[in-house]
Amino acid sequence: MNTSDLWTLAWRGLTRRPMRTLLTALGITVAVASMVVFLSLGEGIRKVFTSELGGIGPDVQVSLTPLSQGIALHPNLPQETVEALRQLAPELGVQSVTPVITAVRGGLDVTQSSVLYGVPAAGGMTDIFPKARVSQGRALTAEDEDRPVAVVGAKAAENLNLGLGSTLNLNRRNRAEVVGVLAPESGLVDSLIFLPLGILQKTEGAEGRVSTVALDLADPRDARAVADTITARLDVEAQTQSDFASFVGRALRISDAVRFGISLIALIVGGLAVANTVMMGVFERTREFGTLRAIGARPGFVRGLVLTESLLLSLVGGVGGVLLGLVGIWAVNLYTQDLAGIDAAALTPRLTLLALGISLLLGLLSGLLPARSASRLSIVSALGRV
Repeated sequence: MNTSDLWTLAWRGLTRRPMRTLLTALGITVAVASMVVFLSLGEGIRKVFTSELGGIGPDVQVSLTPLSQGIALHPNLPQETVEALRQLAPELGVQSVTPVITAVRGGLDVTQSSVLYGVPAAGGMTDIFPKARVSQGRALTAEDEDRPVAVVGAKAAENLNLGLGSTLNLNRRNRAEVVGVLAPESGLVDSLIFLPLGILQKTEGAEGRVSTVALDLADPRDARAVADTITARLDVEAQTQSDFASFVGRALRISDAVRFGISLIALIVGGLAVANTVMMGVFERTREFGTLRAIGARPGFVRGLVLTESLLLSLVGGVGGVLLGLVGIWAVNLYTQDLAGIDAAALTPRLTLLALGISLLLGLLSGLLPARSASRLSIVSALGRV
């Protein structure tokens, strides 16, 4: 008997029990789909960071909080540090020193959450985000430094229903008037609300303190040396764009491992379902296997037949899981587009191959024990069983 006979017999063996085969394949499909959706979140965020966020932001960012403890939000950096950095600027080739204060406003509805970004009114926004441009109204100007005004990102304006002249509630006592709305640019900028630095410091009760200081260099290639010098002289944390990229990469790898671990539970359950289906098929087809052996099939052929059934079952489930995963990814991106204007999930060729490879490996491992049992059947006892 040749290979085509093997595949034909395997397919017939599965279609002979359509409901059991369908339910088992469905279990694998759901398990693989969950893995695809979970891991696609990491792939999507990588693509967003590479295409939209990787080239923006300062050459060097100074704070008191190391990246290992997360991105600095709390305003704990003294204003004196800003002045010290300005004094060092000519020596280090720093073109601009931009103090920043950040604050998060959140609620039960994430679409109503926002990130307030306080910068010097005179050019602070474009110093950090040079591609940001106003589509309605105007940008912040030097005259706005002590005025309660705001420029709102496109997605933040949509989520919070803000337009020119709208009133933005900062807290119970403080409000700001929207004087500009940015054109859609990227997932990060679109979700920010820019305010004059002094206004946000007053709102947060953080006069004389900032969250971070952004430095723009004449030669970005000097970023590492500049960051090391600042760290040594001022006893602060200075990180480059490459440091931030490495931090994001490590965080994504850790989150990938966690998501894969969660998916593994479903995959193991799916593997047990495959093993159970194939093993039951072996017991029900004892006479069939005995007949194959009697007409010349070797134990290896019988073993291969059972393994092929297991692989076919897992392959069908794997392909179905990838297709179902695409539906899940579409649903996730529909939500994140509405929330932040980004596609947070992506099905990459690497992830597709990983899903199909794990599905086939699952089928191979699940079929080993049933295949071993089938190949060891005695011809006499198999044909004699009723």
